[in-house]
Amino acid sequence: MSDALPRSVSSTLHFENGSALGISNRWIEGQYCSILTAVGIVGCGIYDVIVPAKFNQALAIAEGTPECPLVTPEDLLDAKIVRCTPRAEGMGIKIGMTGREAAELMLAAAKQLNR
Repeated sequence: MSDALPRSVSSTLHFENGSALGISNRWIEGQYCSILTAVGIVGCGIYDVIVPAKFNQALAIAEGTPECPLVTPEDLLDAKIVRCTPRAEGMGIKIGMTGREAAELMLAAAKQLNR
């Protein structure tokens, strides 16, 4: 067994509607990634929408495949959204749009809240 620590990387991602925090966490034979905005998350398939929906949180999920996993936040940008919470839907996020489009809508919603 390896004594190596898991890897966690974060970076700022820039969009037309503002900036968000990109996060990638990796461990032996596993990983997940997300884009954290001021009002919600665009994440990979490791996330579930059930609990966030109960707490009225905005969450949009894209899924990779074993052959093409979503490893970095940048991988989410072109990935298609496959499910989301009602709060995310209220921001205009729809199944089939890209992670970039979902992040832009979350950032636009954050701008509206800061006015």
